[in-house]
Amino acid sequence: MTWQRPDGRQANELRPVCFERNFTRFAAGSVLARCGQTQVLCTVSVEDGVPPFLKGSGRGWLTAEYRMLPGATPERQKREFLKLSGRTQEIQRLIGRSLRSTLDFAALGERTLMVDADVLQADAGTRTTAITGSYVALQDAIAHLMAKGQLTTSPLIHAVAAVSVGLVQGEALLDLKYEEDVAAAVDFNVVLNETLQIIEVQGTAEEGSFSRSQMNQLLDLAEKGITELFALQQQVTSAAAPNP
Repeated sequence: MTWQRPDGRQANELRPVCFERNFTRFAAGSVLARCGQTQVLCTVSVEDGVPPFLKGSGRGWLTAEYRMLPGATPERQKREFLKLSGRTQEIQRLIGRSLRSTLDFAALGERTLMVDADVLQADAGTRTTAITGSYVALQDAIAHLMAKGQLTTSPLIHAVAAVSVGLVQGEALLDLKYEEDVAAAVDFNVVLNETLQIIEVQGTAEEGSFSRSQMNQLLDLAEKGITELFALQQQVTSAAAPNP
């Protein structure tokens, strides 16, 4: 039996995606990223100085924090305070690694970019939406530094975007929503740069196993989706940013 997608999409079709720039007033870059019903507020703040292991190196740093707000899911999630769940730690490290791949830290100088990804509403794909949206916010933050004369050369050397793919009832699907995520026998999160080189692939069989040819099919599907996400990122950042 062929899987019928709950929202009527084709197997290779992304959910509707949009980026609302300058969503908040005070961060150097802020974007509300929407992917279907998933909504993530992505902000980038700038701090002078770097962690101790980089002091005196002339190089900058980027770090990320990820949280899911209590009302983001049908059942309220408890806030994470002193002890972060393993899932939260894993996701924020993934976001940090993905965005660090875009930067020349020597060109950034000794300053730290703080990325915050806060999930307002979750319908699967929160980590991939956070990465894709945070890159748009990062571009705006770098433009802000350049406009203020704090940077003369952009440290951005790559773009980055991410998407989920999976096998549901044997069919390869792009950009899983919640019902598909929980039904998937195999699911992947794929992070690529603009030349479609791999930053990270997180993939596992939830039951049984999968073949090399199925993995290749999923990666091809991810490339298609990420290519479309890059086009959407470029489209939104080519326009002047609205006033907050």
